Amino acid sequence: MKSFYTFLLLITLGMFLFSCEKIKNIFENEDPNELNGDQSEIGTVGTTLSTTSMEIEGVSNLNASVTALESGISKISGSAVCTNDKIKAILANFPEIKINGNNVVLDDVQMKIATDGIESVHGLAPGIIVKYDAEVGDTYPISTGGERKVVSRSTDDDYGYGFMLIKVIEVEEPHNKMGVKNIRYFANHKFGMVGMEFTFDDNSTAKFPVYASKENK
Repeated sequence: MKSFYTFLLLITLGMFLFSCEKIKNIFENEDPNELNGDQSEIGTVGTTLSTTSMEIEGVSNLNASVTALESGISKISGSAVCTNDKIKAILANFPEIKINGNNVVLDDVQMKIATDGIESVHGLAPGIIVKYDAEVGDTYPISTGGERKVVSRSTDDDYGYGFMLIKVIEVEEPHNKMGVKNIRYFANHKFGMVGMEFTFDDNSTAKFPVYASKENK
């Protein structure tokens, strides 16, 4: 009889521990569609974002900066010179972009830039762009429809970034509008967004490296 009560006690204890673990998981499990983490230094006011000094597909002097940070949302403004009529025609579709001759001004792009990843709020299609703990095959829904998908993740330092090689996560976004077929984002946990590549309807491409003046610790 004693062993029977011991058996019941063990069953009860096991059920209790199982219930506690379920409750713990409910509170600890993260929403896969929510970006967490602390505020990244990259998203703070004064951070500058630039690309190569070389002209890419008729685009040059591309520079931007974080002009405001409110409730975790970074506001980004910038400018560039564009002599490519095809790209200017595409850019003209975006209300955040103003074009005067070959001068292009970008205003009020809003991003959540955290130590765990990057999320677009306004300007690019709203939704998570990347999480730094991503695995190949992960998807992030876009609020306006469709989804971004993680298509590769480096296991070695194999992506050229300035004068060094780094690991990157590559995310693809089927776009299929405004003359753009798809967009590819390249991100690194330390340097944030390190590149963007646009594929246009005629299958031509333009890839822009991105260099931030600050980095994640």
